Amino acid sequence: MPEFIAAFVDAVPLPALVIRRDESIEAANPQARALLGAGIVGRHFITALRQPQLLDVIEHSLRDSAPRAADYMGNDGRQDTTFRVAVRPVEMRSGAGVLVSFEDVTHAEQLVQMRRDFVANVSHELKTPLTALIGFIETLKGPARNDPVGQARFLNIMEAEAHRMNRLVSDLLSLSRVEADERVRPTERIDLGASILATISGLSPLAQEADVTLVHDLPDAQVVVPADRDQLHQVLTNLIENAIKYCGKGTTVTVRLGAPDYAPGLRAQAATLIIQDNGPGIDPIHLPRLTERFYRIDTHRSREMGGTGLGLAIVKHIVNRHRGRLKIQSEQGAGTRFTITLPVS
Repeated sequence: MPEFIAAFVDAVPLPALVIRRDESIEAANPQARALLGAGIVGRHFITALRQPQLLDVIEHSLRDSAPRAADYMGNDGRQDTTFRVAVRPVEMRSGAGVLVSFEDVTHAEQLVQMRRDFVANVSHELKTPLTALIGFIETLKGPARNDPVGQARFLNIMEAEAHRMNRLVSDLLSLSRVEADERVRPTERIDLGASILATISGLSPLAQEADVTLVHDLPDAQVVVPADRDQLHQVLTNLIENAIKYCGKGTTVTVRLGAPDYAPGLRAQAATLIIQDNGPGIDPIHLPRLTERFYRIDTHRSREMGGTGLGLAIVKHIVNRHRGRLKIQSEQGAGTRFTITLPVS
């Protein structure tokens, strides 16, 4: 009979264990032993689980043979994990017991938390300019009613705040569209070199105003990739514009396109696009989070520059849609380098 129970538990695709009425663990499959410890079989279940809410649920089910559920919180060495635990009564030759199975719902919990964070961030980003607008409107209706100089200054600030909200809403809509299309592969064939030249031409006035030199290095032959023209232009604009805004006066932004070659990461022929500056660089501690929504290295400076904190998140999703790879490298004092690898077929 113990062999049958062990074989039965081993057949369960989730981490699972059987607890006897005497509260000792009768059997545990390999997934449960990996989660809770290799030597848990034969021990009292309290020594293996150690989480009060789950212990209470198991104890009650052992007493009244009623099915119950609870959560089990853990850590896999990389992140906190959440398991939905189902406790179900089972009959054994030695008496009644319970089957305890663990379903990993970490990903679902992370998505829920991401939604909460997203709503909180959007609310915060909109609240600041809205508060400013309300304050200036009250001032214009009251103390500044007959002050033309003050009115002109306040109206300029209100215009800037309104444009800021408009940029945020535009980026939110753009992010929503990109996410909706992320699983749809683009089919139009786009000349990458021509797109780069068009983007650089459009951003040249901004570069001149910022005292930044724009340089491009393109191959002689055309480099054609399957892409969404508008989204590709958005990627180039975001990355080059960011480089111009944040690399500082007297610096250089170089846009380099490599001829198609085999890319091990994609296991296919791919074109490599590099946007590099020789500005102050970024502390490596920030690099893993740069493509998170609303993540900013310097919140105040980013807002002054008109940033919404969504640009690199949009870039990441667009590159993913194009089955490409995005790599960010930077050292303080040595500039920043964005590398995009896009398959050519």
